[in-house]
Order: sequence, then structure tokens, then C-alpha cells
Amino acid sequence: MEYYFYIKALHLIFIITWFAGLFYIPRLFVYQIEAFHKSSPDKEILGKQLKLMAKRLWHIITWPSAILATFFGVILFVLNPALLQQPWMHVKLTFVLLLIIYHLKTHQYFKQLQSDVVKKTSSFMRIWNEGATFILFAVIFLVILKSAISWMFGVVGIIILGVLIMLGFKLYKNIRDKNPEA
Repeated sequence: MEYYFYIKALHLIFIITWFAGLFYIPRLFVYQIEAFHKSSPDKEILGKQLKLMAKRLWHIITWPSAILATFFGVILFVLNPALLQQPWMHVKLTFVLLLIIYHLKTHQYFKQLQSDVVKKTSSFMRIWNEGATFILFAVIFLVILKSAISWMFGVVGIIILGVLIMLGFKLYKNIRDKNPEA
């Protein structure tokens, strides 16, 4: 059973790299959308470079990490099926499902922007960028606390975090409106 901890470590490593990709790709989308609205030649130069950066991040880091994190997670269940009997794990798997949906929707945005189809604003992408943060907070609290009651405190924390992020977003937008170089 010693190899169980190696599998667990690999699972955690690929979760971290998956989230790293999910944290950074919407930020690249913000820059792509803003570059799309610039005049030539900035639009073409920035657009080409940002597409390349997004493509490499998405296909070399984010997708492989998502697949490997899932693979090693499934192996952990095979090696320790008792995990599936724990109520906190059911809630965690719900958040994992939400993460997969978030990932797939982000992939849709990626494909649109790679084709120069801009359907969302940079402000939307700034908000979208926080989706993975909420899921990460929920999952970390669940895994560490392993309790539904303690997890409810985590939910309150997530809501407070969401309010603080939105307030920060509004503040930053006001600062950018006054000084576009900020």
C-alpha cells in the first residue's frame, strides 16, 4: 500500500498544475479580447502572440493535467473504495464535476478566441477567472475538514470571498477607468 501515497502525490501535483492552467488561461483571454479591440498593427501582433501563449498553456499544461489528475484520482478510488462511502467525498465529487464543467466551458471560450470570435467582454473574463478559485476553496476545505458541518463554515467563507472579489473587481475597474495604465 506504500505506492498509494505516490499515487496521491501525483494526483495532487496534477491538480495543482491543472488549477494553474485554469487560473491563467482566463487572464490570457482578457488580454486577447482587449488586443482584439486595438488598432493595427497592435491587434495582429498581440493577437498572434496571445493565441500562441493560450494554445501552449491549454494543450501542454492544462488539458494533460486535467486528464492525469482525473486518472490518478480514479486510481485512488480503486485502491481505497471506502472513500466513496464518506459523505464529504460526495460533496467533493460534486465540486469536481463543477470543475470539469468549468474546464469544458473554458475550452469553448478558448476555441472561440483561437478563431477570433469574441463573444464575451474582458470584464466577463475577469469574473470568469474567479470560478476556479471558488471551486478550489470548496474542495480544500472539504478535503481538510472532512465534515459537512465544518464545510458549511467553508461555504460562508466562499460567499464572503466572492463578495470581496467582486468588490475588488469593482474597485479595480474604477481605478482602470480613471487611469488605463493602472
